[in-house]
Amino acid sequence: MAEGGGPGSLLVIIPAFNEQGAIANVVADVHRQVAGAPVLVIDDCSRDMTVAAAQSAGAEVLPLPHHLGLGGAVQAGYKLAFELGYDYVIRVDGDGQHNASDIPRILETLKTSGCEMVIGSRFVEDNGWRSSFLRKLGSRFFRAVLRPILGQKVHDPTSGFVGVNRSALQVFASSFPLEYPEIEALVVLQRRRFRFLEVPCKMRPRMTGRSSITAMKSFYYIAHVLLGVFVNVLKYERRLHQGRGHGADAGNQARARENR
Repeated sequence: MAEGGGPGSLLVIIPAFNEQGAIANVVADVHRQVAGAPVLVIDDCSRDMTVAAAQSAGAEVLPLPHHLGLGGAVQAGYKLAFELGYDYVIRVDGDGQHNASDIPRILETLKTSGCEMVIGSRFVEDNGWRSSFLRKLGSRFFRAVLRPILGQKVHDPTSGFVGVNRSALQVFASSFPLEYPEIEALVVLQRRRFRFLEVPCKMRPRMTGRSSITAMKSFYYIAHVLLGVFVNVLKYERRLHQGRGHGADAGNQARARENR
């Protein structure tokens, strides 16, 4: 894998698990839209021909030694991108739902807005996207939960079409949610006073296979993500309180020295 090409360098990462039917088209689509940008497929121990299909389409492949799940695969990509010196990373899912023609808009927004994260959103505008009832209900629920935490509205908190700059990349390289990471990642960034924007993107139906989130798993997903969000909030509040306490102690010690 080549090192980043200096200021403004972009790496497109594609986490994939058993996506042999779609991955070659996804890689080719990215190459057409951002010619010259390297594409890294992070293979999460696929049991099919995902690796061969990705390589035949011209992607670099990072094969993981163990099945880490989506969050672990994404973090592996972020770690490598940070170590190689890339300034921007855009994540595209391996199932073909994201349209690579939206990548230049996400990248331009990252460069010009100063925000640390840009989300390709299905819902910031009415683009005709229709999701299942459970997904729609879950998205509305998390929008309501996240609004007071983030201090701003987020239309598509579960989108996997995400671009980050080097500041966010540094954070995620060392700390990233391992399971269902999109929502918790927003909280991690907000706790550091980082900013995000959403840009409208059109999504396509999945090319092959089916989503791993079934109706039964949806309830686990909601409970798991809620727990992760509140743990992140509590961890930040504790650090903030400890910081204030240390600051007060230092001030008291300085005043005591002055009074001697």
